[in-house]
Amino acid sequence: MRVVIIGTTAGSIVGFRWELIKSLVLLGHCVTALAIDYNDKQREQLRSIGAVPLNYTFSRAGLNPISDIKNTFALARLLKTLDADLVFSYFAKPVVFGTLAARLAKVPRRVAMLEGLGFPFTEQPNGLPIKTRLIRWVQIFLYRFSFSFLDKIIFLNPDDPVDLLENYGLRVKSVSVLGGIGLNLTDYSYSIPPKSPVRFVFVGRLLAEKGVSEFCAAAKLVRQRCRNAEFVMIGGLDESNPGGLTQCQLDALIASEVVIYPGYVHNVNEWLADASVFVLPSYREGFPRSTQEAMAIGRAVITTDVPGCRETVIDGVNGFIVPPWSADEMVEKMLLFIGQPDLIEKMGKESFRIAQSNFNAEKVNQRLISMLIEM
Repeated sequence: MRVVIIGTTAGSIVGFRWELIKSLVLLGHCVTALAIDYNDKQREQLRSIGAVPLNYTFSRAGLNPISDIKNTFALARLLKTLDADLVFSYFAKPVVFGTLAARLAKVPRRVAMLEGLGFPFTEQPNGLPIKTRLIRWVQIFLYRFSFSFLDKIIFLNPDDPVDLLENYGLRVKSVSVLGGIGLNLTDYSYSIPPKSPVRFVFVGRLLAEKGVSEFCAAAKLVRQRCRNAEFVMIGGLDESNPGGLTQCQLDALIASEVVIYPGYVHNVNEWLADASVFVLPSYREGFPRSTQEAMAIGRAVITTDVPGCRETVIDGVNGFIVPPWSADEMVEKMLLFIGQPDLIEKMGKESFRIAQSNFNAEKVNQRLISMLIEM
């Protein structure tokens, strides 16, 4: 089949669709991967595994109807030129406009994947602002229209199809739930977690919806009782986001020795290996890759009882599930690990076992490919 994958950034194509593309090519399919910002190195990387990288024009954020319509027709012309048999779109805007372009180009099979519902569908402790509610309703309107042209939509967790399709009465011919997108497990070798000092690590953008405020609050409370406990935050600042941690707040946390902050790093697996327990107090996820990586290395997990996160932890087995927005509950579990350090390795081994069983990218891609090509 002539398969066209429509993503956003080239980084997401190379970083998260690499194994899928390689598997499709090995099965004999002709794969073209569309992104908005390929550089020469990324193009060469994809060509080396037999895929065709192509740039296309689209705005990642914002809704400019005239621009989006113009780009959709341009994408439709490109798909017609490629004579695609299957279009696979992922992320919100490619799912909407990529599907519409595929329909205009009369592509025989159209499949989409939403790896999460995003900020407009994420509950907040103080409720959603009016602007966010408006964005959500615009998205629902666009989904309602575009989903009617899909043959299948794929979600990563069982809550998302309920919260989107059932709650808003959206219709799709076929719905599948994949689970985690998987990892190349050879890149994440098991290691025995350190127990002295006990080190908790957070990986993610430093935004409110990722639970960074609760993580910092818990770190302050734990360090008041246990000065040798360590807290590492890995991820970039986004001060343009109203829910983002500011540079001033971050500087104060570092100066008071509440957190260790290496910034945005490219060797996340090494930082995970140096940690005792992985913590993700997010408000909502699709199926967090960072948690999969931590589990593959053999780390116990503290996460929240929200869509996407609760699928990664068997409470009391490979970690603990705590209510969202609750630093106090997180503190209780952190102190449990500090007081009973044997749990760190015991639960970490359970995480490793779950990762080996559920997060093998080769097995996950076999399931995903069957979802893509089955009629």
